[in-house]
Amino acid sequence: MRTVAILLVAVLGLLTACDTSAGTGPQAGQGRLERADLRVGVGNPIDTAPLRIAVADGSFTRAGLHVELVETADPLGDLTAGKVDVAFATDVALFAAAARGTPIQLQGEAYTSAPFTMALVTLPGSTYTELSGRKTPKIAVDQENDLGALAARSMFATAGGDPTKIKFVPRSYPDMPAALRDGSADAALMTEPYITKAQQELGARTLADSSRGATKDFPVSAYAASGLFAQANVHTLAVFRQVLADAQQRAADQSVVRQALPRLAGIDDTTAALIALGQYPTSLSGVRLQRVADLMHSMGLLNARLDVQSLLPKDGNP
Repeated sequence: MRTVAILLVAVLGLLTACDTSAGTGPQAGQGRLERADLRVGVGNPIDTAPLRIAVADGSFTRAGLHVELVETADPLGDLTAGKVDVAFATDVALFAAAARGTPIQLQGEAYTSAPFTMALVTLPGSTYTELSGRKTPKIAVDQENDLGALAARSMFATAGGDPTKIKFVPRSYPDMPAALRDGSADAALMTEPYITKAQQELGARTLADSSRGATKDFPVSAYAASGLFAQANVHTLAVFRQVLADAQQRAADQSVVRQALPRLAGIDDTTAALIALGQYPTSLSGVRLQRVADLMHSMGLLNARLDVQSLLPKDGNP
C-alpha cells in the first residue's frame, strides 16, 4: 500500500505540473510584460496592413498586449512627445532622425517595394517621355527630403542624369495630378494606390518604375520606439515584434492584404485587386536596411554614414 500511495502522489504531482505548464502560454508572457498597453502611431494603410489586421483579429490581445493604433501625420514628433510608444515612419525619416541624434530603436520592418509600387508618373500628352530627357526636371514629391525625393534622385542618377539638378515640388499625393496638369511639375513620384487611381481616372503613364538600380526591392518603412522606452520595456517590445513578425508572415499571401484594403485604405475592390503590392519583411535586417542609409549618404541626405545595426534590438528577438 505504501508503494501505491507513493505512486499516486507522483502521478498527481506530474498532473499538477502539466496543468501549470498548460497555463503558461499568454499568461506567462503577460507576467513578464512591463506594460500591457502599447500605443502605436500608424500612417500608410498599405504599409501597415499586417499590423492593422493583427490588431483587428486579436493577435496582440492573445499575446497579452493591448495595442491602440493612433493615426498620426507626425509620427516622429508624436514619438518624441510621448504621444505614442512606437511609431511607423519611412526608413528615410527614421534614419534622418537618428543621424540628428534622436535615440530610436527599430522594432520591425513594415514594407519593402516591388515593381511599380513606386513610380514616376506623367499625364497623357506629356512631352516628358524619357527620364533623362530633361536636365532640370520638376518632380512632385510628398516631402522634399523623404523617401520620394531619395527614390527620384536615385532613379534620375541611374538614367544618367544629375540628381542635384532636380527641382522638387512638394505636393500631397491627391494634389499631384493637379500639379501635372498646371505644369507645376513635369512628373510625380507616386506610390500605390495613387498610381493605380491616376491610371484609372486620368490615364496616367509610368515614366519610370522605381524598382531598378539602387532602389530595386527597396526597404520603405519601419516601426521604431524611443531609446529610453525600448530600454524600459524590453519584454513588451519583444512580444510586439513577435506578433508583428507573425502578421507579416501571413501577409505573404497577398490575397489577405487585398481583401482587407477596402476597409483599411478606403479603396474599392477593383482598385485593391489591381494595385502593385510590395513585400512585408518578417525580420529586422541590418544589411537590408543599411542600403537605405548608404543611399541617403551618397545622395547627400546624410552628412556621414549611419550604422543601422546600432539601431536594432540587442536581444536577438525577431
